[in-house]
Amino acid sequence: MTVGLFFAFSCVERSQQPVTPDAYYHEKLDEMASQMLIVQNAPTLDEKRKAYKASRSAFKAIEPMLAFVDIENYETLNQPNLLQVEEEDLTNIRIKAPEGFQVIEELLFASRPDTALIARKANFVIQRAGLINKNTSLEALKPHHVLWAIRNSIVGTALTGLSGFDSPMLINSLNDATEVYQTLSFWLDSQKNRFSDPALHHSWQKELQKTIETLKKGEFDTFDRLEFIKNHTHLQLRLWNQTVADWNVSFPFSLALSNDADNLFEAESYNLKYFSDPNGPAPTPELLSLGKRLFYDQKLSANGKMSCGSCHQPKLAFTDGKKKSIGNQGQELLRNAPTLLYAGFQKGFFYDKRSNSLEAQITQVVNDENEFHSDLQTLQASITKDTTYRQQFFKAFKTTTIVEAQVRQAIASYIRSLAPFSSKLDRHFQSENEVLNEQEKLGFNLFMGKAACATCHFPPFFNGTVPPRWKDSELENLGVPATAENKKIDTDPGRFSLFHTEEKRFFFKTPTIRNVALTAPYMHNGVYDSLEQVMDFYNAGGGEGMGLQVPHQTLPPDSLGLDQEEIDAIIAFMHALNDDVAAVAAY
Repeated sequence: MTVGLFFAFSCVERSQQPVTPDAYYHEKLDEMASQMLIVQNAPTLDEKRKAYKASRSAFKAIEPMLAFVDIENYETLNQPNLLQVEEEDLTNIRIKAPEGFQVIEELLFASRPDTALIARKANFVIQRAGLINKNTSLEALKPHHVLWAIRNSIVGTALTGLSGFDSPMLINSLNDATEVYQTLSFWLDSQKNRFSDPALHHSWQKELQKTIETLKKGEFDTFDRLEFIKNHTHLQLRLWNQTVADWNVSFPFSLALSNDADNLFEAESYNLKYFSDPNGPAPTPELLSLGKRLFYDQKLSANGKMSCGSCHQPKLAFTDGKKKSIGNQGQELLRNAPTLLYAGFQKGFFYDKRSNSLEAQITQVVNDENEFHSDLQTLQASITKDTTYRQQFFKAFKTTTIVEAQVRQAIASYIRSLAPFSSKLDRHFQSENEVLNEQEKLGFNLFMGKAACATCHFPPFFNGTVPPRWKDSELENLGVPATAENKKIDTDPGRFSLFHTEEKRFFFKTPTIRNVALTAPYMHNGVYDSLEQVMDFYNAGGGEGMGLQVPHQTLPPDSLGLDQEEIDAIIAFMHALNDDVAAVAAY
């Protein structure tokens, strides 16, 4: 009970002082821990569940602050109920049991709760809360830190918070978002003296109150996330930019989201340097032109018959239309060719994430005996003999010496440029007009809500790179079958091949589904020919839901319960993710 007394006295002391953001932050940490103490010790399940909800509400209330000042502990407390596998190299593989709120939620609301295990997991949260309370503070935050933290919460709520991403059992996303926005309202109000324009501060409070009212009135399955992003999130980004100017704030650098972004569905809103080597060359027209030529040049492969464009064709959204790509001797390769559109917005490459950059991926393709079957030194020597190449390299790099790193950089820069943001969905968000039809709107909202698609395919890239920091691209185990008969799991071990970690068998990187209507067949092995088959697979609960044995499947095995009208709407929405044909052809 010592811990409980500490938290109780701590709250009393702080409540007598003027409530500053730092005092609010610590009071909520105290509340989070004291309620979790009830989860640990209460005699009845109802009391434990009630206290859990109160503890989680306190946690979500400080999410905007904690996720900024201590991202590691925030993510530890908010991790999914899945084994945590960290693979540094073959000699350093760490496997840890998950901890935190999602774990406790799934245990506590299960049909047969394990109260002893719940108590141990609750104790972890209590101890971690005390550690955070002792070691973190908001006092040192500068105005640009406060603004970044606020924007991260606005964006994170829109792109992950409303989807059920971190509340898989209770689906408490709208209440969670309400807690977040109440904190944002308090935090901005505490900064009232920074505003030189009182009308701007009033606009913030008016908008945040409207947002809170919208969230409180909503129901998870029917909530209009499309309208929320267009009329709340984007309005708040515009207010945020006005606040940057009003406070006369400058930023020391740019994060993934550009410091002047006001729309999440525009290319200009993202800082490609964040997703690549910040010291790499600028994507000038000369560099992109050179990269494009190298991309399509078959002479760079050993047999003179293969280029990057052989497996990544613009007319097929930079895929090849085959179940598995074809190698330099006409043989079937290991996996299906993913689209290269939006490939630059990832933090891992190849289906098994064996490369950490596009440049490294290019090197492996060049070296692969089944693909280019060459090496960068040979490419460099071949290119150097070509007068027009030498001229292009000089224009792009301002040097007469061609080095192999420049070959990689040129091709990678071209691939990173393949992000037109010209789909029907993008135009809907970029325009004041309604661009999507009613079926497509329904499909988007199902994708972002009931169907849980957006808990893995995060907008706006619709891949596995997690907003709002975009620092990691996720791997998932779906239990993909070997054939469309769905009788046995595919034998491709995926991520397991790298480190032979059994807990990562059948794990594959989540690809983008932008332009997915153009990129059949689907899955890493091309097992499904249509989006209807893909939707049936997910609706059934993946491999496990179809009766296959899939250890460590990350996709919930329960049916989504989607009816045909809902499936058709999601497919219609996915068609609305196709980029404008002319925009893609221009590459």
